[in-house]
Amino acid sequence: MAPPPDAPPPDAPSPDAPSRDAPSRADGQGNLLAALPGALDAERIEVLAQRGGARVERIVSTGQSSPDGFWYDQDHDEWVTVVSGAAVLEIEGEGAVELGPGDWRMLPARQRHRVAATSLEEPTVWLAMHLPRA
Repeated sequence: MAPPPDAPPPDAPSPDAPSRDAPSRADGQGNLLAALPGALDAERIEVLAQRGGARVERIVSTGQSSPDGFWYDQDHDEWVTVVSGAAVLEIEGEGAVELGPGDWRMLPARQRHRVAATSLEEPTVWLAMHLPRA
């Protein structure tokens, strides 16, 4: 039997399916550069996946930095990459590390670090993986 003439084609996505324009996790896929906000009062952190003590986050910054005197001092390893935009990390004992699209850094547990700056011209999109200690 043929479908009615006003029916969508058989390969069309369901109207209830998540849009590929949003960083959806409901169906296990998304786009890191979709649905970027304009200026934010604070960084936006979205958990994309979490399993076995590991967590993957998309972080969007629009000029944010760590407060003066604040240092991250985490009990787990963190791997970060800048997908778009730019950032400057300050690593205790090393100084400033500039990151642009494609640059990544492994931050071992207890390596004190802070975000010194993020781009004011465009959103900085980070992908961060928080990893349990081996």
